[in-house]
Amino acid sequence: MGIVITNDEPRHRWEIFEDGELAGVLAYRDLGDAVDLVHTEIDPARGGRGLAAVLVAHVLDDARDKGRMVVPSCPYVHRFIDERRDAYLDLVADTARSSFDQVPDA
Repeated sequence: MGIVITNDEPRHRWEIFEDGELAGVLAYRDLGDAVDLVHTEIDPARGGRGLAAVLVAHVLDDARDKGRMVVPSCPYVHRFIDERRDAYLDLVADTARSSFDQVPDA
């Protein structure tokens, strides 16, 4: 069955399923032209396999496809974007961009 990711809009969260079972969520707040990515959580029994990265990349790619900016309030999402600046920094809303102004460690 594999990995399936869905947007549960009424609950304001993206969900990742592994083999038909809920494996994690990424909660968000809709800000109109942007989306505030608030909290990422993966079932501890399924941790360490990269599911959070798969979920976050999917959500960021969806935002890009819809022309929306993101506010990475979740520390995991912030770190994910910071480590992949070339791919995702352009999605960060101007109001949240200052937290990325520091030059990353070499």
